Amino acid sequence: MKGIDLLGQAISILAMAFNILSYQNKSQRAVITFQLFGSALFSLSFFLLASPMGAILNLIGAVRCIVYRYRERLHADKLAWLIGFISLYLLSYVATFTLLDTPPTAKNLLLELLPVIGMSATNISFRLHGARIVRLLGLVSSPCWLIYNISAGSLGAILCEVISLISIIIGILRLDLKKPAPTPEEAPQNTKDYDIRP
Repeated sequence: MKGIDLLGQAISILAMAFNILSYQNKSQRAVITFQLFGSALFSLSFFLLASPMGAILNLIGAVRCIVYRYRERLHADKLAWLIGFISLYLLSYVATFTLLDTPPTAKNLLLELLPVIGMSATNISFRLHGARIVRLLGLVSSPCWLIYNISAGSLGAILCEVISLISIIIGILRLDLKKPAPTPEEAPQNTKDYDIRP
């Protein structure tokens, strides 16, 4: 393996760590910040590994993270941002079969669409509010990328998506499915029944 390939793999492992840890944060802003670093590093990694489509989509993903991290200042809740990013993903899809010379076979048309679906799902989750929705739509995004990465034979990316899926599920179980604290109306009224003193 060439030195540049080893560097690309090392950067992908660091990127993987940021993406996996992102789902363990309680705030949506923290989730997005971790994914910003993950996307930027994955973009560099894919570039070093001569995978321009992955580099382009992750670069767009990093810009998207910046926009949604500063959603109030950049008015990221406007529909125009969502339409703009999804349009960029679709343009990248078209560029794969034109500028990047990928043969437009039925298999390639389907496989190259999967990361576009994954990126779109993540984009929609960023536009909505709450870390929970980021995790739930991660259940759409990660399998799309996983299938794509398996077809591409990228072991690092496959491992990232497998661990990301596990991390998302743990985050959902740990943070989203916890029983809420009882309201004052639901709290026990008769304290004698709960007095454990002798």
